[in-house]
Amino acid sequence: MYIVIVGAGDIGSPLLEIATAGGNEVVVIERDAERAERASRQYDCLVINDDATVKDTLEDAGADRADALISTTDQDATNIMVCLLAQELEVPDIVSVVHNPEHMNVFRQIGVNTMQNPQRLIAEYLYRAVKRPSIVDFMRIGDRAEVFEITVTPGAPIAGKTLQEANSEGLIGGQTLIVAIERNGDGDPITPRGDTRIEADDLLTVYSGEGATPEVTDIFGHSEDHN
Repeated sequence: MYIVIVGAGDIGSPLLEIATAGGNEVVVIERDAERAERASRQYDCLVINDDATVKDTLEDAGADRADALISTTDQDATNIMVCLLAQELEVPDIVSVVHNPEHMNVFRQIGVNTMQNPQRLIAEYLYRAVKRPSIVDFMRIGDRAEVFEITVTPGAPIAGKTLQEANSEGLIGGQTLIVAIERNGDGDPITPRGDTRIEADDLLTVYSGEGATPEVTDIFGHSEDHN
């Protein structure tokens, strides 16, 4: 893919690393001279030290032939302007960071895919690591639902039971579904069926319509989440 990335700061730099490592043709536009110089030294990409809110700069970056443009600056107004110009240049896939939730609707109205306030997401992950130590990883869906990974402890109510048995005992089903099982740390994940038995130390991918509440994580043997 040919990707134009606007901004080589805290968000743009890791994105540059991932995009260039993936074998993509990458051009980055960075207004700050020091950041631009650092990016040119660290990453295998073309770096343009200029203002991305000027259409000529985007054209110099080849945005009119790019497959995607990602705007990562720390100013929503800048990101909006860049995205509008990218639309004029008919970039097929335009994505932007949004820092202020109140601006989210503006990005939606102009038809831009968004990533909301990465700093807040990081903060939420850090808080979750303390508040819900049993959760290995999670993704929020809507206001309450979550998909998360959790390990089954030896004394868990669900340990040793098939999914059918767990469902009949009201442990899962309804708002709580087990999506995948990783066992012994190797091999492909197990796609669970009714007769699949849950074992201690299994790493489960779970969907919960109520979120990863203490009542839900209790099923997998993690009473510490009540703290």
